[in-house]
Amino acid sequence: MHTDEGINFIKLDNQNSNSSRLNKPIVHLFEIGNKMNRRPRRNRATATSRGFLKETHLSVSNLVQPIFLVDGKGIRDEVKSMPGNFRMSTDEAIKEIQSCLDLGIGSFILFPAVKDELKDTIATYSKDASNFYLKAFEAIKAKFGEKVQIITDVAMDPYSSDGHDGLVDGDNILNDESLPILGEMALAQARAGADIIGPSDMMDGRVGYIREVLDDNGFTDVGILSYTAKYASAFYGPFRDALDSEPKKGDKKTYQMDPANKREALLEADLDFAEGADIMMVKPALPYLDIIHILKENYDIPIAAYNVSGECSMLTAACQNGWLDFEKAMPEMLMSIRRAGADIIITYFAKSYAEMVRDGKI
Repeated sequence: MHTDEGINFIKLDNQNSNSSRLNKPIVHLFEIGNKMNRRPRRNRATATSRGFLKETHLSVSNLVQPIFLVDGKGIRDEVKSMPGNFRMSTDEAIKEIQSCLDLGIGSFILFPAVKDELKDTIATYSKDASNFYLKAFEAIKAKFGEKVQIITDVAMDPYSSDGHDGLVDGDNILNDESLPILGEMALAQARAGADIIGPSDMMDGRVGYIREVLDDNGFTDVGILSYTAKYASAFYGPFRDALDSEPKKGDKKTYQMDPANKREALLEADLDFAEGADIMMVKPALPYLDIIHILKENYDIPIAAYNVSGECSMLTAACQNGWLDFEKAMPEMLMSIRRAGADIIITYFAKSYAEMVRDGKI
């Protein structure tokens, strides 16, 4: 350390530095004269300069609003573990979609909350022409047409009496035997008007299987948003409350990814890319920003991230208790996901973010 004009400076050198820029020389800032040549604060001096130099931008068009659907009419039932989120009948969902469209949100991912009496071991109701979930697609498309993009959920758990994403045999979740069921589910959704199929099941080979089924039946323009790196996470709890889809036995660790693994995500991504995924997704988002980043760095197709129920509920709870400021913390949360590399963010805060943009708060 040396002193110039009463100011102490630390002299940096290449031998002692732990800089990550290992191949670049470190400038000795204070050896030329007695002034600082680099002052990063200059670029942060005013709101105008900060906006001019902002590296990451988050638009409402990057966001997808999830909607929980139930059978019936006039139903708007709040999910207790997800304040501000509701299970809605199709007529109420159409009102919600209209309010989102007015804010600039045009993409929606829809999930069904199915009554237990309609569930069985092979998810028969998932492809039933009378399925309220499929009927909802038809009603939404009849009302809004191409103004709305419908993303679906393909997995057995909403329809399975076992509560698993694949076919259950004793203590095993059968992979290959599940694929025809998932393929028929995806085809039924495409026929009902889905724009993008979202296989969330994590069965090996399902992206390629679904792509072939869709193409063979003339749905070459229906996309696939693959849950590529879906981790066996504790952050899904409120979502499972909303859909009553908790496994009746065991857990999902034999098909969802281990939270400790990063390189495995690249393997999953290689497979999904080769099998024809149009978009690849990481779920959850906040604990897996590194995974979002490596997928964005390694693949030239859009990367999505799911800001899941547990992430949103814990922020909501902290704000309700006065520990955090919602209008500051929520946009920061979403910006972190965008900065990590997500082109698309599925979030229960989509509408709130859009309202803040409308009101000039962002």
